[in-house]
Amino acid sequence: MTASTRPALVDGLQPIADRYDLLLCDVWGVLHNGIKAYEPASEALTRFREGGGRVVLVSNAPRPGTSVGIQLDGFGVPRTAYDSIVTSGDLTRLSIEERLGQVVHHIGPPRDMPIYDGLDIRFGGIGEADYVVCSGFTNDEKETVEDYRARLEAMLARRLLMVCANPDLIVERGNVIVPCAGTLALAYEEMGGDVYYAGKPHAPIYECAIAVAARLSGRDIPKDRVLAIGDAIRTDIAGAAGYGIDSLLIARGIHAEELKAHQGPLVSQHVQDWVDLQPVKPQAITDALSWAA
Repeated sequence: MTASTRPALVDGLQPIADRYDLLLCDVWGVLHNGIKAYEPASEALTRFREGGGRVVLVSNAPRPGTSVGIQLDGFGVPRTAYDSIVTSGDLTRLSIEERLGQVVHHIGPPRDMPIYDGLDIRFGGIGEADYVVCSGFTNDEKETVEDYRARLEAMLARRLLMVCANPDLIVERGNVIVPCAGTLALAYEEMGGDVYYAGKPHAPIYECAIAVAARLSGRDIPKDRVLAIGDAIRTDIAGAAGYGIDSLLIARGIHAEELKAHQGPLVSQHVQDWVDLQPVKPQAITDALSWAA
């Protein structure tokens, strides 16, 4: 990447907002940190919508969008900040609906069970399962991949498909980094297992989100008028690049330590040197999502 094509450091969303009609905005790490909402982020999205734009929240949460909306209400994220929510949980549910009548083995905490609500599902152990849905670690504060190694080996022996309901590897919860379902899916894939990733960075979730926005707008929205916002190179930025849309990287997220975002204002040269080492690049970078600095 040459100096002329390096991402711009921008002071909030306002300097680039008029280039876009639709924002596909990440949730965790951008709108909240798993404990509290970031009010300037909600304000920025609200102002974008007040200017005529659409906002679809695109999350790798392994729960339906309706469930995530209720969670956002609890955090204090106002409904004025977005038009709709599309999650990897929604796409996981579609995958489950395609397999009704088959036995599923679930890996993940009880809080993710809403993805099965209202469906006639038969759960079973690995020995009788037709496929596996992985939504995360049962206890993501204590467990590691090694705690699941024997289960993954048993799945591999039966050549079971794993549907990964959250492709994120890690997420920031407050000031703590915890592993996500993507970590288990990656381990299974490296062992030779077959994995279907329901969310970012894979194309189906972007197709779904843009289709939702088009229905709400009553017209198609061209890709060059769509901006993805997120804090993760591997999912948010890589997904946008792979789908052919622009992206805005939020520095004060899971890459905050690498970007030294918690040490004061972003240092342009340090940020650009870091970006040069990444496999994909955003079009712009900002410290934290806000309308203007």
